[in-house]
Amino acid sequence: MTSTVALPIPARTEVAIVGAGPTGLALAVTLAGAGIDFVLLDRQAEGANTSRAAVVHARTLEVLDELDPSGALTADLVGRGVPVSRFRIRDGARPLAAVDFDHLPTAHPYALMVPQYETEAVLLRRLRALGGDVHRPYEVTGVVQDADGATLTTATGETLRAAHVVGADGMHSAVRTAAGIAFEGSAYAESFVLADVTMDWAPGPSEVSLVFGAAGLMVIAPLPGGTASASGRYRIVATVAEAPAEPDLAFVRGLLDERVPGRAAVRELVWSSRFRIHHRVADRYRAGRLLLAGDAAHVHSPAGGQGMNTGIQDGYALGRALAGGDLDGYEAARRPVALRVVALTDRMTRVATTRNRALRAVRNTLLPVLARIPALRTRLATELAELNYR
Repeated sequence: MTSTVALPIPARTEVAIVGAGPTGLALAVTLAGAGIDFVLLDRQAEGANTSRAAVVHARTLEVLDELDPSGALTADLVGRGVPVSRFRIRDGARPLAAVDFDHLPTAHPYALMVPQYETEAVLLRRLRALGGDVHRPYEVTGVVQDADGATLTTATGETLRAAHVVGADGMHSAVRTAAGIAFEGSAYAESFVLADVTMDWAPGPSEVSLVFGAAGLMVIAPLPGGTASASGRYRIVATVAEAPAEPDLAFVRGLLDERVPGRAAVRELVWSSRFRIHHRVADRYRAGRLLLAGDAAHVHSPAGGQGMNTGIQDGYALGRALAGGDLDGYEAARRPVALRVVALTDRMTRVATTRNRALRAVRNTLLPVLARIPALRTRLATELAELNYR
């Protein structure tokens, strides 16, 4: 539902949050629970979000438990998604290894497949239950800080005075630019195709497939709205040398026929997009009264579905740091996590997409052997579930 009347911005607040995606919402819920005054701004009209992220990992579900100890927040989200306890790594149609989550030491031993807009919806519901809301559509075009605080200016001329400003406004963060914080890294040469489809998929909805191949990396994951059989809704993410701006049904079918021959029959293309991916981490998470979280602080390959999860955990950690007065501790705790996530997803992407025949042969020989070692399987599952970042 699209908002028809913009919620007016107050003159001042303790914390101004720019960006009401999952990171900004998690931060706002944390602050609301701690009784800290905040204003959450977003440039989009309500309902304008397109869904990129589609997996919520165990550590993030634990964070949601902490944001609502009654368990209602987590139960709401789980009820909207598809719990999956296995990631299967393949070379084309050939299985190489499996990563299982069902024995991990957590109340949520699975990956929850759920569109990002559902995650945002349950966080927004929790925020409103705590008396908060999102001010939209307001685009922040300027942030100027001084010794006592910072002043934000919007595209339509409103101003907001805040003691602290948090940039949860994505890769092209206006807050990061205002803070003068460098965003080191580079872009992947390939473009990425994202598509939601209805299809018959031979492995079925009980696992997420990470498909390696000389043509590129592909992830195939079940989405809500499917059935217990192999036919249903699936999310596809694939690297492509140069994808069309709007991948159509024929293009998506061609990708699947090339990379997993004989395993998939696409019936309908629900929606699709093309995007570029960078791997970058901000040099700092704080410059005076300006702070960064989520994609404003780190971006990386979608391999493993780490991005939104890391951002939600950033928001929660920053909210606790603001409540406890330990802002330096926030960067010390969260920036190393981002560096580790970027390194992991970059390795996964490069191993998956190598075109070197010798390296592919070594990879395809070693992976099945390594996957039979319980300690290594558990280590990878723990890393993907982000349980190491508690």
